[in-house]
Amino acid sequence: MPQEKPITGRHDGSQHGPITRLIDPSALGDALKPFVFLDFFNAPVQRGFGFGMHPHSGIATLTWQPGCDVRYQDTTGQNGVLKAGGLEWMNAGGGAWHQGSFDTEGQATGFQLWVAMPPGVEDGESFGQYVPPQEVQAAKFPGGELRVLLGQRDVQGQTVGSAIEPHHDMHYLVLTLEAHATWHWAVPAQHEVCWAFPFEGCLLVNEQAEALQLLTFGAGAGLTCRAGPQGARVLLGSARKHMHPLVLGPSSVHTNEASLLAGRRRIQDIGRSLKSQGAL
Repeated sequence: MPQEKPITGRHDGSQHGPITRLIDPSALGDALKPFVFLDFFNAPVQRGFGFGMHPHSGIATLTWQPGCDVRYQDTTGQNGVLKAGGLEWMNAGGGAWHQGSFDTEGQATGFQLWVAMPPGVEDGESFGQYVPPQEVQAAKFPGGELRVLLGQRDVQGQTVGSAIEPHHDMHYLVLTLEAHATWHWAVPAQHEVCWAFPFEGCLLVNEQAEALQLLTFGAGAGLTCRAGPQGARVLLGSARKHMHPLVLGPSSVHTNEASLLAGRRRIQDIGRSLKSQGAL
């Protein structure tokens, strides 16, 4: 029988108001790259609450809010409302600005992920991709459902894939299990990076109950996930490791200093233009 992946760490993250930062470059990001930042948001919100226009370069952000609509705008010229459960992918490339706010009231539970981009892509054109909820693919299996936010998986003989090109060999998934249901996560052999975050209910991994901690895993063929009596929802990530260094700026991640400096210049140029338009 293939060896199950052992849990190598349990991480609470750091609290910033209603946001729990589970991954950042100073705590796990270098070990788990291309996953370099991961924020978990879980709080009641009013319509209009959110984040004003702000910049990025060198990375892509993926935002998933399953319970609330989100109003968005970016400097690629796109704006609108993304319905609850859709995906916002902002590939900042060499530099871009965007903003987002909740367009409905209620309990908001969701995530924003930062993905490190490889050389070339980190300096390229920025673009936003907004995937409506009905186009976010999922597959049901006995006792649960697997939703694919990034990458491609085979589930019960069905290929389920994301409409987004992440520029990495990676999986970013949402697993929903009914009470006491079991699912085996067969992690690709080439994915050295592997983690899970049970964010609703309780998950049993290696027969230990886990909840609201980011779990990191060592070598093995996969792991068995079993829900507790209330069921469970789990965010899952695995990837071939991003082999480049993380060169950091205030709102940027690049693979080298020259790209970072170029990104900062472009961010500043766009910022000056936004100010002249009264958008900042």
